[in-house]
Amino acid sequence: MNVGVVLLAAGGSSRLGQPKQLLRHQGTSLVRRAAEAAVAVGPVVVVLGARREDIAAELHGLAVRCVDNPDWALGQGSSLRVGLRALPPDVDGAVLMLCDQLRVDAPHLRALVATFERTHAPIVASTYAGTRGVPALFARALFAELDVLPPTDGARRLIALDPSRVVEVPLPGGEEDVDTVQDLARLT
Repeated sequence: MNVGVVLLAAGGSSRLGQPKQLLRHQGTSLVRRAAEAAVAVGPVVVVLGARREDIAAELHGLAVRCVDNPDWALGQGSSLRVGLRALPPDVDGAVLMLCDQLRVDAPHLRALVATFERTHAPIVASTYAGTRGVPALFARALFAELDVLPPTDGARRLIALDPSRVVEVPLPGGEEDVDTVQDLARLT
């Protein structure tokens, strides 16, 4: 199966007060770490918005397509829409991911794809801390549902809508992301 990846990297990191995409973990920016993991899966679209040039510079030399979301400030749903529309037309599904989940790596993303290929489930979601979330793989049949999500919503709303459509792949520590100054202190 042909699966693409949409890496959402457009946000302004308002709670953190600085662009989380550019934070460094183990010597590499968070956006580059996420993109390096994503290219192991398939064609990658990185959605940019705030600090577009700085974040795009972090991706130099990677086989990714950067697209701009002029409406990034409206919310994650608007970036999701832009990213899905920029994927190649022949993809069977798309992994939606963020750049600030420190436990997401290429093997986990490949496990999502392998589960999708094995089960043909409409949604293959990561599970952590008692919840289902991203990164998650959505079959092409659900792209229209993702497209009509409100700009303020992310993919989690669709994951929760009908649990019978979801197959889970555990992601220990998946809840560890970078949203606040306290998260940043833990990172460093």
